[in-house]
Amino acid sequence: MEVMAGLVEQVAALRRQGVEVILVSSGAVAAGKQRLGDPPERRDVPFKQVLAAVGQSLLMNAYEQLFSSHHIPIAQALLTRLDLFERAGYLNARNALLALLELGVVTIANENDVVAVEEIEGATFGDNDNLSAMVANLVDADLLVILTDQEGLFTADPRQDASACLIPRVERIDDRIERLARETAGPQGTGGMATKVEAARLATCSGVAVVIAMGRERDILTRLAAGEALGTLFPPTQTKLESRRRWLLAGPFHGRLVVDAGAARALREQNRSLLPVGVVGVEGEFSRGELVQVFDGEGNRLACGLSNYSSADIKRIKGVRSERFSAILGYEYGEEIVHRNNLVVL
Repeated sequence: MEVMAGLVEQVAALRRQGVEVILVSSGAVAAGKQRLGDPPERRDVPFKQVLAAVGQSLLMNAYEQLFSSHHIPIAQALLTRLDLFERAGYLNARNALLALLELGVVTIANENDVVAVEEIEGATFGDNDNLSAMVANLVDADLLVILTDQEGLFTADPRQDASACLIPRVERIDDRIERLARETAGPQGTGGMATKVEAARLATCSGVAVVIAMGRERDILTRLAAGEALGTLFPPTQTKLESRRRWLLAGPFHGRLVVDAGAARALREQNRSLLPVGVVGVEGEFSRGELVQVFDGEGNRLACGLSNYSSADIKRIKGVRSERFSAILGYEYGEEIVHRNNLVVL
């Protein structure tokens, strides 16, 4: 609890500075084990799911008490890898996390251990390092801080080699860096240094800077946010725009939207979202969260992006103002057909 309290203090300090924070935290299984009176050790998956189910509320209750003393609301986001494989799931998670940030809520993200099990191929992240990299990618974060029991990545295992030196900056994750990460893996946690470097690769390729640092270092988060050189820095290997453009432009595209001159001008010149009032045609069949292309009335391709609505829904609401969505559909996923954050103008 002392470690959690110190972490919350730092997050609260960052919030007062106007910094938006998402916290990726484990601990549900350990909390569940403690609540059940430290039951006999079992390695089967159902028992791990039981511990996670018991411990989730305890973990969140602890965070609720700590953050409430700073008058900061919190939310829980339980994710699995399968949730984010489908574009609809990716879009839903992204929209929810961004909305929570806009409302000033600190989200506590964790893997949903109750349903994500190793027996389901591809279902799990396996460790919080890769989960944190995916969350950073979801919200276009500026910085991902991975806290561990070491000061960062070393030239050798500092527990065995007194001459080992901290590597302050890694411009490129190559075979040498991966080998060092495997050789300096620490004893704590699920992943060790190797998975932290793996997560750094994922995040930096998405335009996110990464720092691996000692979690017990005094005021580590606030000092990093202030620009102090601590731990090992992995600068992004490409800009966020390049990363997102590459992902969105890669396809496959499942349909086309045709827009009027006003909407085309808003997309080209004003960096606006695509609203239904400007849509005049829908081609192809696609589901919510799938990639579509946007054309003007003369057949010129304007943009591509993730659709907030299915083709069937858009056919019903095209040319209609957003406030009428609920009356027509009986539900709504936002006022935009394609939000500008999920749109690439060509």
